[in-house]
Amino acid sequence: MADVWYFAYGSNMDPARLKMRCTDKGAPVLERVAGRLDGWRLAFNKQRLNRPGEGAANVMEDPAGAVEGTLNRMPALGLDLLDVDEGVARGQYARHAVRVLRLDTGATVDAVMYVALPAVVARDLRPPRWYLDHLLAGRDLLSAPYHAALAATVVID
Repeated sequence: MADVWYFAYGSNMDPARLKMRCTDKGAPVLERVAGRLDGWRLAFNKQRLNRPGEGAANVMEDPAGAVEGTLNRMPALGLDLLDVDEGVARGQYARHAVRVLRLDTGATVDAVMYVALPAVVARDLRPPRWYLDHLLAGRDLLSAPYHAALAATVVID
């Protein structure tokens, strides 16, 4: 089966977290590079399961927006494993096909990302510190201004 590109904009930007979720379960990350998704913006508006007031990362269409993240090439099994962690069967997130710019080469690649379903999107949510720290762990592939903006995110705790 062919490899796929997965675009992580949330907690899976943390290479240790993605290793635990994919590599350690038989779907190694074969390549990890910086990516940018134009026409979208990051929001912490996905209600965390059983955690009132806590928001997880999500993306929303925005013609003027851009989301930085990590492009991860992996076996297709990796997406099946991530489906479990992202709560696809529980109605939390759904796979979404996108075209993402590789910042190392300037090429655009077809990738899959996860978008929160409308039923679990809410206003006035904030991420917990431990969760935001996973996003900040993607620092090696994020621009300094983007990382600084993430670091300035108001957390719930």
